[in-house]
Amino acid sequence: MNECSHVAGLPHPEPTPLGDTCKECLAIGSHPVQLRLCLVCGHVGCCDSSPYRHATEHFKETGHPVMRSFEPEDNWRWCFVGGSIV
Repeated sequence: MNECSHVAGLPHPEPTPLGDTCKECLAIGSHPVQLRLCLVCGHVGCCDSSPYRHATEHFKETGHPVMRSFEPEDNWRWCFVGGSIV
């Protein structure tokens, strides 16, 4: 995996998740396909395969660049700015 320049600026340890599912999906009665955790603030949002893409919307609203999968079997991270796995 590639390291992007944003990884060095992430908090250690990573932030505590602000929930166990996408609160935006819950609020509108939608079901997330998979979840993503913002590694800057702990926001939990749904992936781009979900109808509302709340993790990407969180990035657009906040500029927080790196998230990771919030699925138990995954451990990859994604940089929205570089558009790649880090």
